[in-house]
Amino acid sequence: MLFGKQKRIVKRILVVEDEPLTAFDNETMLGEAGYTVVATHDRFADAIVTLDREQVDLIMSDVRLSGERTGIDLARVAKQRGIPVLFATGHPPDEASELVLGCLIKPYSERVLKAALKAIDQHLAGEKVKPPKGLLLYPLSDG
Repeated sequence: MLFGKQKRIVKRILVVEDEPLTAFDNETMLGEAGYTVVATHDRFADAIVTLDREQVDLIMSDVRLSGERTGIDLARVAKQRGIPVLFATGHPPDEASELVLGCLIKPYSERVLKAALKAIDQHLAGEKVKPPKGLLLYPLSDG
């Protein structure tokens, strides 16, 4: 990578968050950082409809969602479809390392979010990454 920025792997992000203010903040921060927010939802079912219709490079999801289904359920479906998931949560679930690419611990700042997404891009590219404070990264799985 001579003269210029590394090409991003993650460009299109689906935000799934049950807290309206947090969802709005994420949309704004991601947009300002140059990402396309494909959609923002607070329910599993709505997120699945978007996954059926749109190209999504990364799902940024809370573990707790509106309705009966959770971010864990969403992560299971995304994994089957080969779509990486970043949990944005205050409490990473025990099985997170088996389902998602990483966990961004709430609360986080815009600077931390940008650093986390840069680290995720590098991780997906197969580079060795030192995650920023507040980001837990898990080994990439084959399945």
